[in-house]
Amino acid sequence: MFVTTSYDPNPAQLSEAETLARALGGRCIRRRRMTLAQLRERYGDEDILLISKERIEYHHEQRLPLFFHPSTAAVRIKRLLNGETDPLLTLAGIRSGDRIIDCTAGLGSDAIVFSFAAGPEGTVTALETARIPCFLLEQGLKTYHSDVPGLNEAMRRIEVVCQDHADYLRALPPDSADLVYFDPMFRKPITESTSIKAIRGIADDRALTEEAVAEARRVARRMVVMKEHRDSQEFDRLGFAEVHRSSTKIAYGVIRC
Repeated sequence: MFVTTSYDPNPAQLSEAETLARALGGRCIRRRRMTLAQLRERYGDEDILLISKERIEYHHEQRLPLFFHPSTAAVRIKRLLNGETDPLLTLAGIRSGDRIIDCTAGLGSDAIVFSFAAGPEGTVTALETARIPCFLLEQGLKTYHSDVPGLNEAMRRIEVVCQDHADYLRALPPDSADLVYFDPMFRKPITESTSIKAIRGIADDRALTEEAVAEARRVARRMVVMKEHRDSQEFDRLGFAEVHRSSTKIAYGVIRC
């Protein structure tokens, strides 16, 4: 992987590119006037971390660029502020002060909504095993600015941990979280989702294991929730007997502890 900037970078961008290249074990390449395709041809690397004035983007082969954005979290929080309900928060019974572990955070959309609902007294730990999504999530949560009331504070409160969720859960004492949440890469993809297209093949796409669910049940005081395609067989395989399907292609499996 190499790290570069947009055209005509300022000194801060150049410094950030050099710092990130060292931190991520990549090479810092001066962009000059070359396109990304020209950079790939000259330096022989498909993976590019691009530092621009607006954001950090990860370019991998011919895929859509991957970057942090609160995405649907901003829409959902606006609805909550307008007095509407959120299906996931209602199902999980999230309240102020809850401790929540998001085991498969991706770029953090659900973790942000959890953090907003749990408030300043709550805690949200976002786990992500894949290095690049974890890096983009951590940087984005620290620096992204939104005009939606409470969204910035919710993002800043989230703790990001780059670790396998089974290892993390195994080290926790029993009943140490209110909710343990899984949103693994769907076995049956929802191909029209642009955000999923960008992250698929970069994020950890391993199937959820029975051991991880068992550890989640041990750690959760109240509930384990898994998000999957509504027609998925994973609910049966992993012991989620209670499944809440909606009119969309999403369903939530619930294990009450």
